[in-house]
Amino acid sequence: MNLPTGVRVSAKAAQFTESVIREMTRQALRHKAINLAQGFPDFPAPAELKRAAQAAIEADINQYAITWGARDLREGIAAKTLEWQGLTVDPETEITVCCGATEAMIAALLATVNPGDEVVVFEPFYENYGADAILSDAAPKYVSLHPPAEADGEWWFDGDELRAAFNKKTRAIILNTPNNPTGKVFTRAELETIRDLCVEFDVIAITDEIYEHILYDGAVHVSPATIEGMAGRTITINGMSKTYSVTGWRVGWTIAPADLTGAIRKVHDFLTVGAAAPLQAAGAGALGLPASYYEHLSSDYLGRRDQLLAALRGSGLVAYRPRGAYYIMTDVSGFHFRDDVEFVKHLIADIGVAAVPGSSFYSSSLGAQQVRFAFCKRPETLAAASERLNRLAAR
Repeated sequence: MNLPTGVRVSAKAAQFTESVIREMTRQALRHKAINLAQGFPDFPAPAELKRAAQAAIEADINQYAITWGARDLREGIAAKTLEWQGLTVDPETEITVCCGATEAMIAALLATVNPGDEVVVFEPFYENYGADAILSDAAPKYVSLHPPAEADGEWWFDGDELRAAFNKKTRAIILNTPNNPTGKVFTRAELETIRDLCVEFDVIAITDEIYEHILYDGAVHVSPATIEGMAGRTITINGMSKTYSVTGWRVGWTIAPADLTGAIRKVHDFLTVGAAAPLQAAGAGALGLPASYYEHLSSDYLGRRDQLLAALRGSGLVAYRPRGAYYIMTDVSGFHFRDDVEFVKHLIADIGVAAVPGSSFYSSSLGAQQVRFAFCKRPETLAAASERLNRLAAR
């Protein structure tokens, strides 16, 4: 159906596409490909978490929770933040429960940036960040995370390039650690470099820490809010999706100073009103799981990482070893396709494995020969993908 004359979409909506990641899931379903594109587990969530959700529904916790989050969940978030990060957080004035970390990010930006402000974003970036900056009437300023010279090395950024992105218009920097899609875990020294610039230019850090417990090779998650001088200028975003394998529950949150939280709560209220009440009740219990749960989580994902890493390298891809999260970025230039999109089309339609074109994580052509794979899957799923990837090596 054609639109009548004068009916049009907004200038904002015209500046970005639908999610490429989620489009790859649709393509995987269409071609019956193994989905290593979208980052959701194909294995069950913890049994105790599911039982808690069922019990909450049976107990008729089915109506609106308090707009900014059920009290027991906010108290659980505060307790876990103190236990794991050493930060004391007031659950009454500094925590907002949102419909996933995705809503938390857009709410944080809408609450803190004005038209004409600039937001610094490391690239490759999770695709929502660029769109969120545009929706907030801010201009994203991209700074490169450079791939390592060796596949087992570290992604890195140039301090001079980062400084050049800051100026009097800079309002915020978005930081994702552990990082999607690279698996980079920012070090304390790197975070101190970022802190110095935030203080010098009076900038807010909006930090996505959704993969905080998924770490490998001795990597340590350092929450940017714990860096000296950053607690008062950091909005920390987290959620249940990745840690507890419930990406469809959409329960996330922000932690921020009271004045920033007040603004976030107003935006959140008119975006979604609130997250699902019975799932908040279940989440309150999940946050009290013992340390052994998180140790097993990382250990299990380490085995999956190494399984897929071996398969990708065995197929001829340059696969960069991640230190956190559950994705592997690869360089596909050795296969001599025109670009990453053409490579992924071949991968899905002819090989039977779905991945994400690297260009969807970049603002420019830098990712035109990169592809991201997710390994949050059962070992048997990864084994089946490995068999299919062998056909890629034989091409």
